[in-house]
Amino acid sequence: MGKDLAQTSTAAKAWFDKANEVLGYDLASICFNGPEPELTKTENAQPGIFLVSWVAFQMLRERMPGLSFQATAGLSLGEFTGLAAAGTMSFEDGLRVVRERGKFMQEACEATRGGMAAVIGLDEARTREVCAQAGVALANLNCPGQIVISGAADKIAQACELAKTKGAKRALPLTVAGAYHSPLMASAQPKLEEELMRTDLCSPTLTVVSNVTARPHEGAEAIRTRLVEQVTSPVRWEESMRYLLSQGFSCFIELGPGSALSGFMKRIDKSVQMFNVADVNSLDRTVQALADARSS
Repeated sequence: MGKDLAQTSTAAKAWFDKANEVLGYDLASICFNGPEPELTKTENAQPGIFLVSWVAFQMLRERMPGLSFQATAGLSLGEFTGLAAAGTMSFEDGLRVVRERGKFMQEACEATRGGMAAVIGLDEARTREVCAQAGVALANLNCPGQIVISGAADKIAQACELAKTKGAKRALPLTVAGAYHSPLMASAQPKLEEELMRTDLCSPTLTVVSNVTARPHEGAEAIRTRLVEQVTSPVRWEESMRYLLSQGFSCFIELGPGSALSGFMKRIDKSVQMFNVADVNSLDRTVQALADARSS
């Protein structure tokens, strides 16, 4: 991921080189070449996604110098990119913290036997009933009809069967290292809190929506608290997007590998303008679409 951006832009390559310098190892090579088992390790995936998302953000700004934005949000580790884009933390600190966050969560995964599953076609109330009966947790409230649950692997299997009996169209175990956004990640919290206490944070220069509250972040201390809570709390993504919609936002740009958030938004509100920047082709399409919108 991010390889074609680095190959076509010296500015993009410079960000990848900077990341290698900050971390002291070749994250860029892992992003570009894998191998996949190495890239998908939480301790590499988290800084890798942060890095590629940041590069996508910088390349969009380079191509459209006059582009302005009034709010950011990010799903799970993406919240760190959103905070960095809003001036709350530096790129270097954000990259370093998410690398450590990934290590702490990897340690929690290895100390527990957890899993996650996507529940399709079941509303939140019934999914909460499933979680309560099976002893698992809500992890991601992504969009209408798609909720992710998290917990002990054997209980996730039970929850999937239970969800089907309550009317879920599908309940699919996910290929993940552990039970993210559940109490099984609790051992990562004090370590992350310590790391964040060593990190300089400022109040954001614009609205940054918190995963935990689905409302804007406040000052630096509150941001630290919310980021620690986020490790074991559900990601309230649909509610976060509905908050922004209620504030009048109608144009959204997804930055980073993949286009899952664009898919979620189509399920939340089809009327908004939705763009994404994941690679050179999507960057070109987004720049052209935004330029056309400006001139119309």
